[in-house]
Amino acid sequence: MYRASGRFSDLARDLRASQVNDLVTIVVYDKASALAKGGTKAERKSSAKASISAMGGPLRSPGPLTSLAELGGESALDGQGETTRMNVLQTTLSARISHVLPNGNLIIEGTKDITVNSEHQRVTVRGMLRWNDLSPTNRVSSDRLAEMEVRVDGKGVVNDAIRRPNFLYRLLLGILPF
Repeated sequence: MYRASGRFSDLARDLRASQVNDLVTIVVYDKASALAKGGTKAERKSSAKASISAMGGPLRSPGPLTSLAELGGESALDGQGETTRMNVLQTTLSARISHVLPNGNLIIEGTKDITVNSEHQRVTVRGMLRWNDLSPTNRVSSDRLAEMEVRVDGKGVVNDAIRRPNFLYRLLLGILPF
């Protein structure tokens, strides 16, 4: 009837999540942005000319040997690029304590699946949490998680529209004028 590790073995203990399989609510707010710019300019010119005008007498008619070799080349490259990326992720999900480390830190892991209008999205959060970062209602902000991993996977119409097309499709787009 009495267990030393039971929930009510110490009635004065803090009831915040601290054992394997206890639930924790994670409030995720993550904002990241990046900007990269670059420019390149290169120019190259080369030219070579060689000819045989009279070797053993003048040539009778203009032909392939009139001007034996005349080479020329020119290339130029002027490129600029800019990439801007901004991500904002805001969600709340429940996670479960999967491990309790010897120092009392908690390893938590949670998944949230959402399906709306044929769009499926899965958010997975993993991380390490100090037990004293938990609020009395077992809530924690994502900026309090160490080694946090956030993964957002989606399938559906929007994902199909933004997915990079296969090689054959890109080749045809490059060749065909319409």
